[in-house]
Amino acid sequence: MTKQGLHELVNDDSQFVIATHSPIIMAYPRSCIYEVNNGIRRIDYRQTEHYQVAREFLNNTDKMLEILMEP
Repeated sequence: MTKQGLHELVNDDSQFVIATHSPIIMAYPRSCIYEVNNGIRRIDYRQTEHYQVAREFLNNTDKMLEILMEP
């Protein structure tokens, strides 16, 4: 058996169900993201809370750290 990466498996028409908080994994091309919160709905990558929090943190690191470190 040969070791295949995720990309090769997708190109071979494999499908995966992956539960993650990682905006990097959610950004995988042609992925379908479903949000489970009082039901299930398909959501755009940029609409996910995890993407928005990561973007805000990277764009405003000092401000976000201040908020996180408040007593």
